[in-house]
Amino acid sequence: MRSSGEPEAAITGVGVTSAIGQTRDAFARALLRGESAFGVMQRPGRQKGTAFLGAEIASLQVPEGMAPQTLRKASFSARVALATLHEAWRDARLDDVDPRRIGLIVGGSNVQQRDLVLAHEEYAGRADFLRPTYGVSFMDTDLCGFCTEQFGIRGLAYTAGGASASGQLAIIQAIQAVQAGHVDVCIALGALMDISFWECQGLASLGAMGSERHAAAPERACRPFDRARDGFIYGECCGAVVVEALPRAARRGVRPYAWLSGWGIAMDANRNPDPSLDGEVEAIRRALRCAGCAPADIDYVNPHGTGSVVGDETELEALRACGLSHARLNATKSLVGHGLSAAGAVEVIATLLQMQEGRLHPSRNLDDPIDPSFNWVRGEAVAHTMKTALTLSMGFGGINTALCLRKYSG
Repeated sequence: MRSSGEPEAAITGVGVTSAIGQTRDAFARALLRGESAFGVMQRPGRQKGTAFLGAEIASLQVPEGMAPQTLRKASFSARVALATLHEAWRDARLDDVDPRRIGLIVGGSNVQQRDLVLAHEEYAGRADFLRPTYGVSFMDTDLCGFCTEQFGIRGLAYTAGGASASGQLAIIQAIQAVQAGHVDVCIALGALMDISFWECQGLASLGAMGSERHAAAPERACRPFDRARDGFIYGECCGAVVVEALPRAARRGVRPYAWLSGWGIAMDANRNPDPSLDGEVEAIRRALRCAGCAPADIDYVNPHGTGSVVGDETELEALRACGLSHARLNATKSLVGHGLSAAGAVEVIATLLQMQEGRLHPSRNLDDPIDPSFNWVRGEAVAHTMKTALTLSMGFGGINTALCLRKYSG
């Protein structure tokens, strides 16, 4: 259980960029319409005689007034982070907060791989002309430096790497930073992991990324929890969540989206990418204990749900073992794809927006669920009053996270 002396944390701002919509409102509309944007990826550095499928951001709107030189020097991950943070910053009205009391935690590691591969190709055979910024940009902390410089953040800033659990891990770290009094406000950013053809090939060879069997109909490829699934389909996305203590938000006159009532982190003690039932169950149970919730209190679960042949089965088994098979369930990745390091943050935002709307988005391609006894949302959005939700993330390296959200009713 959380200590009674710790202030309850709340989410007071969000920002999101994805292939189906940039900004909170555009993203919410696309979710509830069940839109997707899958195709053969076209971004330079993503293919090399291959036809990997994914969902790419068609156009990125960056904040007005940014110096062109600043944007030219920034990687794609950094530009997307800038746009996403700008929305969250404005949403939470952070201009009136002392920048020395604002923190930033970037969820993700190795998030600028495609940019680095392009640099290697451009400067092959003429390394003496390599741009000086490469000496900074190959480090994950580059995103911390870039974002804190642009927003004037002078509290803490660091990266938190947890593979596909990174976005949710960053939110948990932000909660703890606020509750420990290190900062008054902490922004958790699930960074866009900009993968190259090398990462695509490695993930495909591993059996984690979906095959090319749906190349003629890419919109059919991403199918979490369906019997015809064969791996995840990548999707560019980024999410930012602003966390602060509830009393402070009230003093600032900012209405929270939700309370962050409980969380859990559990390791599998296993380097391999295969899932662990015990690890997932432990993370869920820790989150419920921390929140003081019984399983019956959870009325919605946003699962990790990648489309992994083994992973989806294991996740449903974990939900069943924790007494959560009654909760409504859908698969956000079926619409946006798997954002890897960003996934956990984007899915928390999807949960918050559904909570606000009182509707749950459909799951695409859930034609034949692997377990039809669960309370699925399938081809159409449905009305649902969500009071307490659970979101789940699992990452390579054996990390499992769970986060409990309660609708704000103040």
